[in-house]
Amino acid sequence: MAAAIANTPMLSRQLPFPSSINPSSNKLSIRRRRAAIEVKAVSDERMLVMVPPHPLIKHWISVLRNEQTPCAIFKSAMAELGRLLIYEASRDWLPTITGEIQSPVGVATVEFIDPREPVMIVPILRAGLALAEHAASVLPATITYHLGMYRDETTLQPSIYLNKLPNNFPEGCRVFVVDPMLATGSTLVAAIDLLKDRGVSSKQIKVISAVTAPPALQKLSEKFPGLHVYTGMIDPDVNEKGFIVPGLGNAGDRSFGTNSHALS
Repeated sequence: MAAAIANTPMLSRQLPFPSSINPSSNKLSIRRRRAAIEVKAVSDERMLVMVPPHPLIKHWISVLRNEQTPCAIFKSAMAELGRLLIYEASRDWLPTITGEIQSPVGVATVEFIDPREPVMIVPILRAGLALAEHAASVLPATITYHLGMYRDETTLQPSIYLNKLPNNFPEGCRVFVVDPMLATGSTLVAAIDLLKDRGVSSKQIKVISAVTAPPALQKLSEKFPGLHVYTGMIDPDVNEKGFIVPGLGNAGDRSFGTNSHALS
């Protein structure tokens, strides 16, 4: 695990600054500028993993982990977790437009999300549907492209059974790839390769995942510098069947009440 995390630094808190420095001093301003430059350099060259430290995220992960959680509640918890992770991932990432409007008592300067540049949502079926369910309630403008993939139980390699991606994505677009479980990483690697073939760079992609594991993070960090991963939890291990431990089981089966372990 240490090797994977070394290649995928987690930025879930503000950078630490000495409290003894006067906030208005030039020295602090210089420190802040340097820190911003350093973070930008890291984000350009290395994959970043974000684990937002919000208690609601911890709550919904706990609900998902419980083997006694009924199917309907599991699916609802997955959707709520997705809402929170997408909210965190879209911070400082969305294009905006400014202007003036008339409020009931005066003119106000306002800022809106630019509807001319919708965020592309790519849920990996089946389980990605549950995690991405509330994306449109968080983001004012979205387009959803479905990508169906299943993992062979013996080889653990992915196969595509549904591909609704466009031949080419708009230049400079923003893409959320939604896949609840990043265990070995093979499925997500195949999905991102499809996006790159259609003109999307790693830096235009943010991954939304409920639970991740070191093998997936290591594989992604080696292949896709600049990628950002937002996850509710990083678990320590993957078993011989390719399931995250302790994880939360088969997210697709538990979301939709099925027993097939072939579909993710």
